[in-house]
Amino acid sequence: MIDIKMPQLGESVTEGTVGRWLKRPGDAVAKYEPLLEVVTDKVDTEVPAPEAGILHEILVPEGETVRVGTVIARLAPAGAAVAAPAPAASPVAAAVAAPAVVTAAAATTTAAPPATDGRNAYLSPVVARLLAEHNLDPAQIRGSGQGGRITKQDVLRFLAERERQPAAPAPAVAPAPAVAPAPRVAPAPAVAPAPAPAGASTPVVVSAPAVEPAPAPVEIPADAELVPLTPMRRSIAEHMVRSVRTSPHVTTVMEVDLSRVLAHRAAHQEAFNRQGVRLTLTPYFVMATVAGLQAVPVFNGSFTEQGIIMHRRINIGVAVALNEGLLVPVIPDADEKNLLGLARAVNDLAERARTKRLRPEETQGGTFTITNHGVTGSLFATPIINQPQAGILGIGAVVKRPVVITQNGLDAIAIRPLCYLSFTFDHRIADGATADRFLATVKQRLEQWEG
Repeated sequence: MIDIKMPQLGESVTEGTVGRWLKRPGDAVAKYEPLLEVVTDKVDTEVPAPEAGILHEILVPEGETVRVGTVIARLAPAGAAVAAPAPAASPVAAAVAAPAVVTAAAATTTAAPPATDGRNAYLSPVVARLLAEHNLDPAQIRGSGQGGRITKQDVLRFLAERERQPAAPAPAVAPAPAVAPAPRVAPAPAVAPAPAPAGASTPVVVSAPAVEPAPAPVEIPADAELVPLTPMRRSIAEHMVRSVRTSPHVTTVMEVDLSRVLAHRAAHQEAFNRQGVRLTLTPYFVMATVAGLQAVPVFNGSFTEQGIIMHRRINIGVAVALNEGLLVPVIPDADEKNLLGLARAVNDLAERARTKRLRPEETQGGTFTITNHGVTGSLFATPIINQPQAGILGIGAVVKRPVVITQNGLDAIAIRPLCYLSFTFDHRIADGATADRFLATVKQRLEQWEG
């Protein structure tokens, strides 16, 4: 048998969630054929089969989070005789595998008594989040995972059982005995506190911090349904909320004439195609952004309480829209690449992001972000900063509009391809005049494009 393990999807990634099994036990699998989808808080990616064979058993069901290196399935080599698996003994395993399939790991974890020493030393982010949301003590929950580890299903099962239990009646309180009124006594004279000895520190009373209550469960109307958040959607939501709470956002807007850029693209598109590279407008915006960051380097920085961290490398993140969310793959050292190199990098990262072949480390280390919301027809937007960066550039749709131009001292009306550039920046790092200088540099680079 060939063990299929949870892969290491990046240096900082220690676990992954089985998002969807693309094969079922008994299915033939070709070498390098996608076997399952793994979800992390960074990316969704497909895991290919290391060898050709037949998927023998699934050890980790969809939605389960396990540590890197955990065996999640077993693959029988092609041509090998495969014994019929034992009948299913676990409802979780039966829900994932075929009715006649059971895994050794499932049988072991079902029969094993819960561990009491250190079984909650490691909780996955999903489990920890559920415990915090419902204000649960992990010691109350029986873990069915390896070594008694608490899984997401264990928490959900505990919550369902708690909902079914009737509320315990409030204990009766005995009436307080009658107390005879105390005799009136003259108040004692106020006594000044004794002075503290020299060198002694005065005790300071510190109140305990207020504990934020767990959010109340949402009541779902009868004519509605609750769609669970995917790990990517939850991660995006948390990051966006944290961003607007962290830095004061300000957006400045300028209109740019892309006549020269479009003319340059039309003249060089065929030459790029011969080299296997599709020339889009994104590389032009990346180059213009690099020029703006070189002119105003404070926006290639990050705010800290000790000061502004100025990054020497210019690593541009380019947002890529997916059906289930948004990814921002990063072009490292964008200032060292020409238009062809940037176009090749943009094509590669966008294609691998959409086909779930992007590595988590390729979404890290960005120092500035570009989001081209105009591809869906949006004219204007106020993007949210990708923390801990200092700014993000939004690109609107390119639309032909009449404008007034001046030639030889005379005004005339002309049709020009225009778009709005919206620059959202961290107001702690810079003021409006500095932001306008950055955006004006980007605009000038695009309108005076010379290759």
